[in-house]
Amino acid sequence: MQMRPVSLLIPAGFVVDALWRRSRAAGLPALPSADRPVDARHRFVTAAGTRLDEATKRAASAYADDHGLAVLELVPDGLDTARALELVRRLHPRSYRTARLARGIGAGYAMLVDVEVLERAGVRRLTGLSPVEMDELAVRLKCYAPVTTDVAVVPGPSPVPWTPGERRLILRRRWIADLPVYLAGNILCLCLLGTWLAGSVATGHAQDRRPGLYASGRRRAAIRAAILLAAVCARPYIVTLGTPLQPDDLARSALTGPFGALVRWLRVATAPEPPDPDLPRLRREYADELGMGLARFFDRPTGTCPCCGGTDLRGFLSSGDHQHHRPGVFHLHRCRACGHVFQNPRLNADGLAFYYRDYYDGSGAAEVERAFRLAAPIYRDRARMLRGHAAPRSWLDVGGGHGHFCNAARDVWPQTRFDALDLNDGIREAERRGWIDTGHVGTFPELADKLTGAYDVVSMHHYLEHTTAPRRELDAAARVLEPGGHLLIEVPDPQWAIARLAGRWWHAWFQPQHLNLVPLGNLSMMLAELGFRPVAVQRGAAHQPIDLFMIVHLLVHRIVPDPAKPWRDPRWRRTRVAARTAVYLAAGPLMLAAAMADQLIHPIIRRSERSNTYRILAQRLPNTDE
Repeated sequence: MQMRPVSLLIPAGFVVDALWRRSRAAGLPALPSADRPVDARHRFVTAAGTRLDEATKRAASAYADDHGLAVLELVPDGLDTARALELVRRLHPRSYRTARLARGIGAGYAMLVDVEVLERAGVRRLTGLSPVEMDELAVRLKCYAPVTTDVAVVPGPSPVPWTPGERRLILRRRWIADLPVYLAGNILCLCLLGTWLAGSVATGHAQDRRPGLYASGRRRAAIRAAILLAAVCARPYIVTLGTPLQPDDLARSALTGPFGALVRWLRVATAPEPPDPDLPRLRREYADELGMGLARFFDRPTGTCPCCGGTDLRGFLSSGDHQHHRPGVFHLHRCRACGHVFQNPRLNADGLAFYYRDYYDGSGAAEVERAFRLAAPIYRDRARMLRGHAAPRSWLDVGGGHGHFCNAARDVWPQTRFDALDLNDGIREAERRGWIDTGHVGTFPELADKLTGAYDVVSMHHYLEHTTAPRRELDAAARVLEPGGHLLIEVPDPQWAIARLAGRWWHAWFQPQHLNLVPLGNLSMMLAELGFRPVAVQRGAAHQPIDLFMIVHLLVHRIVPDPAKPWRDPRWRRTRVAARTAVYLAAGPLMLAAAMADQLIHPIIRRSERSNTYRILAQRLPNTDE
């Protein structure tokens, strides 16, 4: 009796996943006992129903002192199986502390926090926190202590169980608009697993019923089912074997297997969720603004190129807002003389305020935050471009947003002073977190005179394309830089082949926010006119491997936009959510294939002289006029 190899793939997948999680669980440190008194700087934050004994407090305080920690997340060794498996899926213990942009992770039990971090983070309540509050605090405190936060296992029972509603709220903050897709995907996978299991048995019954073969088919089906069930039920034991985690409900979780998991996910999926209290207000405000028409958001069309002054312009493409689907159609023109691509007619100040609102801040902040955190390797690559050219002392990041680049760049230049400039108050939050040393709020040209000669490096990463007058921004950089200082710029490349082939579905056209897309030759020319000498250019090395994935994603998003946005029609919302979930699940394999294709061609593009992004490092010549 032979088993087909395909019959073993799914059980093997469960075993491999369990071993991968176990490798992470094994990296969790267990707190050693300590006799030292609790440090006066340390405070303990606890969830409702949690009481820490003095021995645990002493051990946690000593461990934090010995390892230079400001925040220590405490995980009880009896943490229930479901949360333990999720914890080790999301947490890489060996790199969590040093990952500056990692999202804070906790078990919702207790944490030690340095009083200075509590004060900067504005935390006042330390006891009786709900699971949602504990999860939010873990995220917040990691931001305020990016390289002094860690996790350790302590003796203790499983914390107070989370209700399905609490679990749903926690997931909502992680998945935002994608929560229905995430929940439906988990439930669908578990249903398919059960169907495959039942199908294995049914296939055995449908085998050739000639004497001997019928019994053989039933035996093979029974063996397939037994192997799969064994792999699924053994998974919690494999993950926790020989690790500090010893869940209290390990046996029960193993016995219930996928059926217990399916019940848990169904309860979370059907749990009521409180409505967003701000949504009605936002809907009224957007309805009022849209009711006044969109024409007021645009300047008059221009007949001259903002880069070279040429008048030979042609319509290049028209696009809607493919990211957030706010109303409006936006037109890009291209100068035949220099190749500069720009929005025409251009959004005015009121239009920019409307289309930026609730994108990087407000109700849209959580969505872009996830993208910024994933970009940490790109941030470090940008910072490394200075190697061999300068050892920066003081660095100003223009368009610094919430300080993500500066925070990540400290891994490359730990002795450098990093300041940032932007229009919104997020830069102040970055200063409070310690991600930047000083934040400047305002426009760069207006603040440049106050900062004359203050920096030896200025960076503009995906900033110039958002500005109304790139040359004026470059002139401000020339004033701010000391003679011999360096200007680092990264922008999308409008000459990229896929940008032309994909048309308005290329993500970096990014209407209506991208106002000017400057070819490399034009930017080099403007820099030379302002007294800069280009010293290095990166094209392939700056490529971001997301073109094909984003084309598919934007097309799918166009079919089923997020109905929860306050500028969307609220009618038939539940139906639209269901349709969006179904379309995203159906398109999932295509998006996965596109993402894999991006990664496969990435090494080839990195060795080429063309890509979707370019970086240029230019030095301000010492004889440039002050």
